[in-house]
Amino acid sequence: MRRPKRPQQSSTVLKKLLHKTSLKAGKAPGTLVHIGKQRAEPIHINLIHYDPEHLNQRQLASAEECRPHRDGPGISWFDIDGVHQLDVLQDIGAAFDLHPLVLEDIVNTTHRPKVESFDNYLFMVLKMSQFDSSSASVTTEQVSLILGPDYVLSFQEQKGDVFDSVRQRLRNGKGRLRKMGADYLAYVLLDSLVDSYFAVLESLGEEIERLEEDIIARPTPDTQSRIHHFKREMILLRKAVWPLRELISGLQREESPLLSDTTGIFLRDVYDHTIQIIDTVETLRDILSGLLDLYMSSISNRMNEVMKVLTIIATIFIPLTFVAGIYGMNFEYMPELHWRWSYPLLWLGMILMAGGMFIFFKRKQWL
Repeated sequence: MRRPKRPQQSSTVLKKLLHKTSLKAGKAPGTLVHIGKQRAEPIHINLIHYDPEHLNQRQLASAEECRPHRDGPGISWFDIDGVHQLDVLQDIGAAFDLHPLVLEDIVNTTHRPKVESFDNYLFMVLKMSQFDSSSASVTTEQVSLILGPDYVLSFQEQKGDVFDSVRQRLRNGKGRLRKMGADYLAYVLLDSLVDSYFAVLESLGEEIERLEEDIIARPTPDTQSRIHHFKREMILLRKAVWPLRELISGLQREESPLLSDTTGIFLRDVYDHTIQIIDTVETLRDILSGLLDLYMSSISNRMNEVMKVLTIIATIFIPLTFVAGIYGMNFEYMPELHWRWSYPLLWLGMILMAGGMFIFFKRKQWL
């Protein structure tokens, strides 16, 4: 089955990699400048406050309502959808005593994944990737996490994420999530982001497998465009995944009272998943490079087959053209012109000549 064309989506890869970072040129450090897709919807601050026995989930009207839930008892998860309203971000920063450079990094959605340690919190920048089946492309969104003593702040560019399973686990109250501290909640969010890459890679693998089948069956110019499309998508995915290894390794080495020894053990598991994802990304990149070579070989072989058939047809008709050329000459004395059976004999000879050459090509395995 022929797949739809993708070049329009894949040609925007430079727009995903290069943003208008020049907007920050000449401004003082800590100046908030939103760099990313412009949005019109308001920022939503969602609160999930819980302890082993109780859970309260609601939407806050302003950043000031965060203050009563900042410190215990219980654990508070402030899930913030949107980073484009700078005044709201400044109010949130004031409510949690966030450094201006942290707020600057949150509104700049072009940062590579990293972790930074401050006196009262840990700041992490991550990339959340999802697969868009309609365009066969990977969408990447920046997610910022702030881990405090009794709270976790999560900032994302828009509504919709991969944390639904975490919310469901909190509502069910099963397992250790509701019984652990804020560091374990941050680990669970990080683990959900990392595990979401497996679904993205699985979808990409299926698309690449279908692409390989199309190349073997019938390569077309559209097939080459799809190969380059997926190569560009793998570049974006690699750009988001590779720094994750450094981030998790940094968390494991971090000697912070905000991270317990128990959570450190779970971080080793996330690190293993990250290495597995990186290996899969590199494998798919190698496969795509091989598919490009396979495409060029298939096109070359197909062209050789076409040229072979055309050459054989031309070779068969060369002697027939020779015979027809002789009898097309205007000689007065050509005895065959007056024979009764000359015309059918001429046709019989030409057919035998063409058939003989065809049989000869078959025995030589040229056909």
